[in-house]
Amino acid sequence: MRPAHLRVGPPVVLVAHGSRDPRAAEATRALARAVADTWPGRAVLPSWLDHTDPGPAEVLRGLAAVGHSRAVLVPLLLTAAYHRKVDIPAAVAAAGAEIEVRVTDVLGPAGSGVDGGLLDGLRRRLAEATGDEPGGLDAVVLAAAGTRDPAARASVGRVAAAFGAGLGVPCRVSYASAAPPEVGGAVARLRAAGARRVAVAAYFLAPGRFHDGVRAAARSAGAVAVAEPLNDLPELADLVRRRVDTVAA
Repeated sequence: MRPAHLRVGPPVVLVAHGSRDPRAAEATRALARAVADTWPGRAVLPSWLDHTDPGPAEVLRGLAAVGHSRAVLVPLLLTAAYHRKVDIPAAVAAAGAEIEVRVTDVLGPAGSGVDGGLLDGLRRRLAEATGDEPGGLDAVVLAAAGTRDPAARASVGRVAAAFGAGLGVPCRVSYASAAPPEVGGAVARLRAAGARRVAVAAYFLAPGRFHDGVRAAARSAGAVAVAEPLNDLPELADLVRRRVDTVAA
C-alpha cells in the first residue's frame, strides 16, 4: 500500500509576493489553512518571494528531504507578470532536481476567461463593504496593485469588464502603482460623468500599504465604499483547489 501522503496527492505550496506588512503574511497563512481545511490529509504550505520566510525553494527542498518526489506550486498572484515569469521559475530551479514541481496558473485570468469564483469573491467583498448587494451602485472601480506588463494589465481589464457586466454597472480599472489611472482619479471621473454612488472593489489578495492607500484616496475622491482584499475567502480557497486540480489531472 502506498504511504498516505502519496494517496492524497502531492503537497501544495502557495507562493505569495511578500510584504513588510505583517497583515499580508497572516492573510497568506489564513488562505493556506482555508485550503487545507477542505482537503483532509493534503499538505498545504505557505511561502513568500520576499520579506517573509520561508521562500518557495526552501519549502520545496524541505519536502524533498522528507521523501516527497512531487509538489504543486500555486502562485498567489492576480496577474502573470514579472513575478510569475521570472521569480517563480527561478525559485523552482533553485529547489533542485530532487523534486518534480508543477506550477499552476496565477489566480487571475488564465487565457481569455475569468474564473467565476474570483468574480464571486470580489462581489462578496463589495457587498460586505456596501452593507448589501451592490445593486444600488452607479459604477465601480476595480483597484489593482499595478504592473508595467501590458498583457497583465489587459487581464485586469478583462476582470473589470466581467465584474461590471455581472453587476450591471460600468467598472473601470485603477492601479496603486506602475500605471495610470490611480483610484482617486478614476472615482472622480466617474462622479464627474454623473455616477453618484461609486464603490471600489479591491483586486488584492492581502492587506498592505497599497490597499491602505487605495482606501484613503478613494474615500477622498467621494467613493461610498471600499472593499477589503480577498484574503481567505472560501471562493479563493476553491479557486486554489481548481488550479491544483488542473495541473494534477
